[in-house]
Amino acid sequence: MNIVTIRASSLAELFDCPARWEAKHILGMRMPSGAAAHLGTAVHASTGLFDQATLDGAPITADDAAGALVDTIRDKNAEVDWDDTDPAAAERIGLALHARYCAEIAPRQHYVGVEVACERLEIPELGLALTGTTDRVRTTEAGFGISDLKTGGRAVGTDGTAVTAGHGPQLGVYELLAEHALGVPISAPAQIVGLNTGKTAAAQRVGTGEIESPRAALLGTEDQPGLLQHASRLIHSGAFYGNGKSVLCSAKYCPRHATCPYKS
Repeated sequence: MNIVTIRASSLAELFDCPARWEAKHILGMRMPSGAAAHLGTAVHASTGLFDQATLDGAPITADDAAGALVDTIRDKNAEVDWDDTDPAAAERIGLALHARYCAEIAPRQHYVGVEVACERLEIPELGLALTGTTDRVRTTEAGFGISDLKTGGRAVGTDGTAVTAGHGPQLGVYELLAEHALGVPISAPAQIVGLNTGKTAAAQRVGTGEIESPRAALLGTEDQPGLLQHASRLIHSGAFYGNGKSVLCSAKYCPRHATCPYKS
């Protein structure tokens, strides 16, 4: 069985619309990054710089780290479809969320790894190789656990808790990757760090939420196949059917939308 590489961040898309996943990750069809995704990349850059400096024992201020966010937003070499989004407004939102993360989230965390990259974790029996970068690995009373930053308009509820629904399979993969990269057991609940990209200060909420044992559904049991087994069967069958009811079924998100027979 040939080995197919899967990025951890793409697993949810595989199950949402296999045809879109194939277009991006097998056929290499490309399209500009959306404004929301680019903002998320910028926030990851600045918060990562802040946390890594602390981990290195040479902490910097939130303002010092914010430069990475501005540089990412303004990167002229990045292909970004801003559509009707104002880059300046995105920058303001990103800076506000960065400041809140540094003041409200980071001081409560005990990171042992920032942007932990795993080049390749092969699972020969499934014909899959997992790859990706785990945002953070932290220590808790329950042991080591991963933390994943999520930005978006619905990343944090009005109660201040990060939305965790739908993120379990992806975080399960990140746990596997972090264990392989760092060589430590991941036993604490997975944590989502949500940063809500609202236009007003009140809507720019930050918060955390936890997922217990996200690997359970991923790996399955002897009696019940897990999502990785299903992913393997789907990918190796070549049956990349489309999902016309996907909320991302549009030319804005799918590079094959113009010719896709499954589109809504």
